[in-house]
Amino acid sequence: MPKVIMTFPEGKHKVLTMSYDDGKAADRRLVKIFNENGVKGTFHINSGLLGIGDRIPKEEIAQLYAGHEVSTHTVTHPTIARSPKEQLVEEFVEDRKNLENIVGYTVRGSSYPNGSYSSYIKDLLPYLGIEYSRTVNSTGNFSMPDDFLEWNPTCHHKRELMNIAEDFVNLHKKQYLYMMYVWGHSYEFDNDQNWDLIEGFCKYIGNRDDIWYATNIEIVDYIKAFQHLKFSADSHFVYNPSAMSVWLSVDERIVEVKGGAQVELAKSTALL
Repeated sequence: MPKVIMTFPEGKHKVLTMSYDDGKAADRRLVKIFNENGVKGTFHINSGLLGIGDRIPKEEIAQLYAGHEVSTHTVTHPTIARSPKEQLVEEFVEDRKNLENIVGYTVRGSSYPNGSYSSYIKDLLPYLGIEYSRTVNSTGNFSMPDDFLEWNPTCHHKRELMNIAEDFVNLHKKQYLYMMYVWGHSYEFDNDQNWDLIEGFCKYIGNRDDIWYATNIEIVDYIKAFQHLKFSADSHFVYNPSAMSVWLSVDERIVEVKGGAQVELAKSTALL
């Protein structure tokens, strides 16, 4: 039986994803920095607050965040663990509807407003079309999430960002998959007068050949595509029923399994 393990696209074993909340004006500068360095982010937005104060107006959302991901953050940013279920449904579903009308694609992710959530909310979210939700509980490590509805990030950008980035860049053991997940609020760079932090980080970590730069939902979709692969009992061939390619390491050889394709991974030995 061949030794088969999942890799990220093109055989990479590291992924970087960024996650920023509230959709405020400083996102304009942050998106520009991301774009200049090939970094991709997910932006969690309250559709009921668009254009209020220094929040990005509705008319600017689709163009500003093109190439990144727009995700829910509830309509009005309540502390949802204290909300009745009727309001929970409205906060998430109406946010999805509003954002989908703006960006033109299905919005399937979230981050918990005020970091508030519960096991009940986690159980409810899939019925509301939410496939993942980010917490504010930083792990300090590069592990892949076991529960996408309780997706703990690596770090807030205020917490030793460059030291963690250096550790991430230096990871080389390809038998593991590593994810660096950074979260925060773009307006914090204005408040702390430290835009040089995120600029330096993105210049350092961006545009590298061995890192996959992905939005939150791209990571979710890729993992699910791997989980849906149909392997033969002896792992000698595999069928990919999804539309997207999945990359595998087969006896340390990188193999692309294209959407809708069946691929031979090793030659079968017929029983006599």
